[in-house]
Amino acid sequence: MAVFYFDGDQTLLDFRAMMRRAMAATIGELKRLRPDAEGDLGVDQFIADREVVAERLLGRVTNLEQVRLAAFKHSLARIDIPDDALAAHLNAFYLERRFADVELYDDVLLVLAELRRSHHVGLLSNGNSYPHRLGLEDLFEATVPSQDHGIEKPDKRIFDIASALLPGEPRIMVGDSLRNDVQGAQSAGWTGIWLNRDSAPTPKDAAPDLVIRSLTDLLEVASGL
Repeated sequence: MAVFYFDGDQTLLDFRAMMRRAMAATIGELKRLRPDAEGDLGVDQFIADREVVAERLLGRVTNLEQVRLAAFKHSLARIDIPDDALAAHLNAFYLERRFADVELYDDVLLVLAELRRSHHVGLLSNGNSYPHRLGLEDLFEATVPSQDHGIEKPDKRIFDIASALLPGEPRIMVGDSLRNDVQGAQSAGWTGIWLNRDSAPTPKDAAPDLVIRSLTDLLEVASGL
């Protein structure tokens, strides 16, 4: 029995679209509460703020809700509204909005259900899109969020943790990141399948075991196992 582990963001769900919608709504909430807010209140600037904070906290803070909270504090300080209580409110508001509007890709439910018939299926993600937040809790036998273990893909150790939870061969990782998903899996002795939904060219230094355009391509792979 094979083991299929899936990445979450941009593999099962369109995280970027969900994040931008939630951030736009959160900025609207900020403007409602603080109509005096001035400065760059654009979505792209708030995303940039988060990237700055994430880089600063890299290796020290792995909980993504805490990183997002720190990012809101940073954004408020940037616009001269240093208010920790407001940052906490915006953080909670953002998370609620983000998971109230889940956007799964069309191929997800069918493929996960079909694979579960004959194989083990798990989630291995550097994000915080837990199955119960996506309505997918019945489709995964194991969930390995990096933030719960303090280790992120492509670190081999997180793949070893996932291996221990679901016995079987071959172990297959499916994801959109060549570095985190494919190369990380290969370093652990797994098969690394690159989900390339946008038909991007494969970099010369990358060697995925298989490239697929849709998760439905996995059904043919699974039939041969």
